[in-house]
Amino acid sequence: MSIKNICCIGAGYVGGPTMSVIALKCPDIKVTVVDLNEKRIAAWNDEDVSNLPIYEPGLAEVVKEARGRNLFFSTEVDKAIDEAELIFISVNTPTKTYGVGKGMAADLKYIELCARQIARVATTDKIVVEKSTLPVRTAEALQNILHNTGKGVRFDILSNPEFLAEGTAIQDLLNADRVLIGGENTPGGQKATEALADIYSNWIPEERILRTNVWSSELSKLTANAFLAQRVSSINAMSELCEVTGADVQEVARAIGTDSRIGPKFLKASVGFGGSCFQKDILNLVYIAKSYGLNEVADYWEQVIIMNDHQKRRFAEKIVKTLFNTVSGKKITLLGWAFKKDTNDTRESAAIYVADYLLNEQAEVVIYDPKVSEEQILADLDYLNTRSEAENRALVTVVNDPMEACDNAHAIAIMTEWDEFVNYDWQQIYNQMQKPAFLFDGRAIFATNKMKNIGFEIYVIGKGK
Repeated sequence: MSIKNICCIGAGYVGGPTMSVIALKCPDIKVTVVDLNEKRIAAWNDEDVSNLPIYEPGLAEVVKEARGRNLFFSTEVDKAIDEAELIFISVNTPTKTYGVGKGMAADLKYIELCARQIARVATTDKIVVEKSTLPVRTAEALQNILHNTGKGVRFDILSNPEFLAEGTAIQDLLNADRVLIGGENTPGGQKATEALADIYSNWIPEERILRTNVWSSELSKLTANAFLAQRVSSINAMSELCEVTGADVQEVARAIGTDSRIGPKFLKASVGFGGSCFQKDILNLVYIAKSYGLNEVADYWEQVIIMNDHQKRRFAEKIVKTLFNTVSGKKITLLGWAFKKDTNDTRESAAIYVADYLLNEQAEVVIYDPKVSEEQILADLDYLNTRSEAENRALVTVVNDPMEACDNAHAIAIMTEWDEFVNYDWQQIYNQMQKPAFLFDGRAIFATNKMKNIGFEIYVIGKGK
């Protein structure tokens, strides 16, 4: 089966970049990305590619080359579904905020809406691909919906989870460690699996295209994120021990990272992990384990989340304690709001929760991030529902100039590891701050002695005195 027309439902952080790379590497395939959000689609179609709704290094160049040739962004969902032979579902699967499984289970309402729309529109056979991160056996629910349309249309369901890291997503797509495709062990399922594999084989070596059953593929995505988050929480747990014993977590990480059984990746201590996947997927894993009565398994993975929450909270507490147990009326500058550098994604960013804690202590919080808008920052704080929107706007100031953000500050906290932060004129920043001038390095990006020599009272996460 040779695919000539692809539709992707969802123009977010996964759908947009993934389809852009597929279009780039498969110029003979028409790729249409659809979304009901007119503002988002308009941004994807903006003539100035610097205005794309997602900031990701290399994405603008890919979109510029493929858009209008064989890459299209549209709000005409039904039309794209009707024309496509292969449909990716790449919509949001947030954690439920209501009902059974509240706070843990994945909310699949958008997935179900997509399935029902496909069932309603489709008049020809389709391959439907789960691209969103989903609980195990979601494909079963999709099959039940799609196979009962009564139209005689054949639907083959595949699982093709993404393994992208924001900030390096384009490189991750162009040079993937692996592409995972889960399909049914039937002639139709195998044919669908190979049709999708043929698309990726345009640029991914065959040995990196892994084929499994659907359930293994679905669970592999949750497992991968759980293992990665576990490493972050593990090194963050050691960072607190390092601080009280006089050890240096960076030296510890380097020492254990040279062990070939462990390796160096994801051993960077920080103020805590964020992003759209880690917390959501682990909570989902916890819920699945509990639903099968595997309480010890659930408790094990839930501890990863507990440790991460603790790391954010203790960083905020350290700021308050160091500033003589009060930050009321004091200007605290947060440099960085995105959950990591080279992205404008703020979902579950540690900065949100540290800012919220400081606001509860009546601090005057000033924020600068090179890629995140004031609108997004305030929306993140409003979403917590800790205080009114009016209170947030009275207490929080978002600026576009880092020097302005730091002017007359009592303390500065590094929340995102943006490269530009290291290159600022820190002597000038020190000169214009309140004294003593406190610097809280939540990402361990500074040479401690250099900052001490300037005059800063510096606290580096995971570094004992």
